[in-house]
Formats: sequence, C-alpha cells, structure tokens
Amino acid sequence: MKKLMTLALAAAMMLGAATGANAIDFKAKGQWIMSFDYGMHGNFGESKAKNNSGFGKNEDEFEARQRVRLQLDAVASEALSGTVFFEIGDQVWGQNDNGGALGADGKVVELKRAYIDWMVPQTDLKVRMGIQGIALPSFTTNASQIMDDDVAAISLNYQFNENVGLTAFWARPYNDNYGYKYNSTTGDNKNYMDNMDMFAVLLPLTFDGVKVTPWVMYAAMGPGMFNDGGTKLNGNAWGRASAGMQSGFKGTDWNDSYGNAFWAGVTGEVTYWDPFRIAWDVNYGSASYEDQKMNREGWLASLLLEYKLDWGTPGLYGWYSTGDDNNPRNGSERMPVVSANGNNQFSNFAFNGNPYIAREGILGSTMVGTWGIGARLKDVSFLEDLKHTLRVNFMGGTNAPKMAKYVGDYAPFEKRGVQAVAEGGFSYDPMYLTTEDYALEIGLTNTYKMYDNFTVMLDAAYVALWLDDSTSTWGKNPGRSALGGDGVYDAWNVNLSCVYSF
Repeated sequence: MKKLMTLALAAAMMLGAATGANAIDFKAKGQWIMSFDYGMHGNFGESKAKNNSGFGKNEDEFEARQRVRLQLDAVASEALSGTVFFEIGDQVWGQNDNGGALGADGKVVELKRAYIDWMVPQTDLKVRMGIQGIALPSFTTNASQIMDDDVAAISLNYQFNENVGLTAFWARPYNDNYGYKYNSTTGDNKNYMDNMDMFAVLLPLTFDGVKVTPWVMYAAMGPGMFNDGGTKLNGNAWGRASAGMQSGFKGTDWNDSYGNAFWAGVTGEVTYWDPFRIAWDVNYGSASYEDQKMNREGWLASLLLEYKLDWGTPGLYGWYSTGDDNNPRNGSERMPVVSANGNNQFSNFAFNGNPYIAREGILGSTMVGTWGIGARLKDVSFLEDLKHTLRVNFMGGTNAPKMAKYVGDYAPFEKRGVQAVAEGGFSYDPMYLTTEDYALEIGLTNTYKMYDNFTVMLDAAYVALWLDDSTSTWGKNPGRSALGGDGVYDAWNVNLSCVYSF
C-alpha cells in the first residue's frame, strides 16, 4: 500500500511539473463607479421655453448612473499574453433601456477591448493585435484632440536604445457597415468602399530632461463608411464622414473615390529645470474629397507651464486652433478629428475632461475651433489623502461670425429653417463659437482617497456663456431656439463619484 501511495505521489508531481511548464497566469483588474450629477446645461440647442430641464430633452437636472469595468489578462510569459476588457454600463438609475429600471436584467455588457500581446522571437519588437486603446501623443492636455479611443488595430513598438523608440499602427475604425452601393431591386446596401483605414508612425525621443515625439498619420476614407443602413446612399448622398472628418456641409461628391486625410504633430516636454515643467502640443490635419466644400484643414497648438511645489502644482496654459473663414464653399478651416475620447486635463466640464462618468463636453468634445487661456492649482493638499484642483479658463471661438447663420442640427438630408441654403446645414460639436462668442469656466475638483482601493471625487464646475445675438452673428439664425425666447443661459454641474478599483 505504501509503495502504491509513493508511486501515486510521484505521478502527481510529474503531472504537476508538466502542467506548470504550460501554466497561464490569470490576472484580474476592475473598476466600479457610482456617479451622481446635479446641474443645468447651457442648452445651446434647446430653450427653456420648450420645457427642457437639466441637460436637454433627454436628461434631468439630477441623475444617478454607474459603470463596471472588468479586465482579465492571461499571461503565458513576458513575451505572450492576452487581454479581454468588458464594460457594463453606463447604467442610468431608473432607465429601462440600459438595465437601470426596476428588475434590472438589461443587456448592457460591452466588449471594450480584446487583444493579444507578443514579441517577435530573438528581438525586442512588441506586437499588439486586436481591439485596443489607440491615442496619439499629448503632453499638455494628456488627451489627444485628434485620436484617443478604442479601435481594432495592429500596433508595433520597438525601442532602439534608451533615447530612441518607434511606434507604428494600422487601425480600421470602420468597414462593412452597409456601403453606399444601393440596389433598388433588392433594397440592399452593398459593403463596397465603406472602410476607413489609418496608418501612423510615432518617434518618441527621450533625453536628459527632454521628451519629444514627432508623429504622422494618414487615413483613407471610403464614401460609405459611416452609413448605418438607415439611409439609402445612391450616388450623391452624404455618407462620407462624420462631423469631425469633413466641413459639415453637404457636398456633391459622387462617392466613387476614397477621401484622404493626413495629420502631423510635434509634442513634448522639458523637465530639465525640475520642478519647473514646460509642455507643448502642435498638431496639423487635413481631409480632402472630390468636392472642396467637404474638405477640412487646420491646426491646433497648446502650451503648458507649471511649477511643482510641496503643497501643489500651480500652472498656466493656453491654446489656439484655426477656425472657419466666412466662405462656406471652400471647406472648413478646422482641424479634422477622428475620435477624441480621452480626459482633457485643461477642463472637466467645458470639454471632455472628467476621469469618470460625470456630465461633460458642453462646449465640445475637443478644443478645435476655439482659443483659450487658463490657470490652475493642481493637486493641492493640506491633509493626507485629500487633494484639490482649481481651474479657471477663459475661451472664445475662432470661426467667422458669418458662419453662424449656417449652423443647424447635424441632419444633412434635412432642410428646415435657416438650413434651406445651397450648402445644407452646418454641423457643430455641440456648440459653434465664433470670434464674437466667449465663455468662462470655473471648476473645482476634490479627490479623497478613503482606502487604498476606494476614491471619492466631488467635482463642481460653472460655465458662463456670452454669445453675440446681433444681426452680424446669431441674430440671423432664427433656427437657433436657444437665441430666441429665454436665450442661452449659463451651465453648471456638481458631480459626486465613488470609485472602487482593484
């Protein structure tokens, strides 16, 4: 009996050794966010006269919502691993569509990312394949104003030495989403020339106290890449691109060729005189089509100066972006944007800057078409685990006042009110600021680390708006209900977020 037990133990040890040689190490990460908002949108698109409260016709003054993110890493070795990242929500409490109403049980689980990481044998070349986060570099806002989102891609990373690296990627944001070739007999849209492909090269350079990253990106855009099947694209209808990738005017492009987009930038920071830091981002972009009215070309530059002290980091910053001239037939002079979904550290409310799920972006998802100057006191701390950040931003638009009369809802196939012009309605995101329009933002963010894995954030922000309603600007746009009746009013929001991360 003792011999049998010895043989069984030896066999188990051999089996364990064989299994251990191919063992996969599973690592889990996650985040729970509970968010509570109370505030009032500036309501540029809707007026109080329409009995809309809070943040427009779809949101109340007070809302509670939550989000859960779960990430699982399957690590075989330093050279091979796989990652899947799920997101549950956002779930608005009480809303049936996303599972927040009584009984819950909503189908709200989303695949956020899914990719594999591997290294080419005998080299230092790292490869990532699958749905992943792709962000162009930014040292000022820490969020690219061109591309910062999840996308299906293959990315390569190689470090030549401690000073020079190289990153390249091919990404496919859109493909096979009902192309523009419409068959009038069968009623089907064919998946033809409906892809968008992006190619980029980044060159991170790191030296003593200096980091610089020059980069370039090109995109080929099929004529039907954004059509979702709801509208039959038949020859000359609009299906080319989103509001961020073309001028916003309906053109006469016959959708028989690819559009071309190009971006380039130089970003960097100097910390040589630490604790003093200088950071900058300079970006240029263009998107061209057969019809020049659809073209879009412009640039955006930002600068940050800050000085780190024991009790916090005071800083000054500013930005400037080109805006549209007064000729709608020569395209847009705003820089094209693919998807800027990162957290803009210049602004938590006027632009997309809140790190959690608070309401934000009331002026726009990006700073394109605006200029601004700001001052902040960052991470001020007088008590352990409690930090405060105060921001004050003054900003305005860089678009010609004449363009105000063309602004309408982003509905290119409709012509109503002031949209009944040859070029169709002009798009904005969500507010279109001219050189006669201004805004002031004041924001205070308080973060308390209650436990190692639990953070409570209280964020309050206020945006005062001054839009020119004279006949030279918005006075010629009766379709803007916000400038009729009660007019445009200021926006504010208070958010309490409780975040558990592991």
